[in-house]
Amino acid sequence: MTSTVTLAASMRGGTKDYGTGDMAVRALDGIDVDIAAAEFTAIMGPSGSGKSTLLHTLAGLDRLTAGVSSIGETVITGLSEDKITQVRREKIGFVFQSFNLIPSLTAKENITLPLDIAGRDLDADWFGQIIAVLGLGDRLTHLPAELSGGQQQRVAVARALVSRPELIFADEPSGNLDSRSGAELLGFMRRAVKEFHQTIVMVTHDPTAASYADRILFLEDGHIVDEMREPTAERVLDRMKQMGH
Repeated sequence: MTSTVTLAASMRGGTKDYGTGDMAVRALDGIDVDIAAAEFTAIMGPSGSGKSTLLHTLAGLDRLTAGVSSIGETVITGLSEDKITQVRREKIGFVFQSFNLIPSLTAKENITLPLDIAGRDLDADWFGQIIAVLGLGDRLTHLPAELSGGQQQRVAVARALVSRPELIFADEPSGNLDSRSGAELLGFMRRAVKEFHQTIVMVTHDPTAASYADRILFLEDGHIVDEMREPTAERVLDRMKQMGH
């Protein structure tokens, strides 16, 4: 008996070219990938392998040159910018390496911003849970400038989670954090998957960060060349060494 896996996102024949003619660079070269719901997927590969391009095209931040990309049941390829923006707003949370907080807003205002923009009500219980787990209770009235880097990144993660998105895309989320803050952040992201059944797709170059994931996709020259389940930092490092790091 086969269990049907719910897909949070998928891509078929995903191809992305930048530039034209002799200057053309193929960042993604016919990628087929399925992102299972309620799973933590990491994307790894050497610099220039297409990691961020894959993240951006899966998330609808960038358009494929060829192929089809879907979020849940919705094919986003060919949708108008307005429609794609709407899908992102309703279904996706983002965590980037730069925290992208608005300096004039308090931590709480930054966190609830996606809901305010979408005109949706705050689920107070869910908000309370996120704040408790992220340890931000005594920081909600602070401005970003009054917070440490780790706290700012936790605010950014809370903002991504607050609208209960179907899918969270994270690009090097622990990249600007010290190892302790990074471990806390990644531990929380793992909990969000296990306990809250969030789906997370994370680009990282860090084997330790990747080891928090359920599954790692390895990219090289715009192709998925391997995947690993239940990774450890050691196994990831060994695999990366084979890729000419």
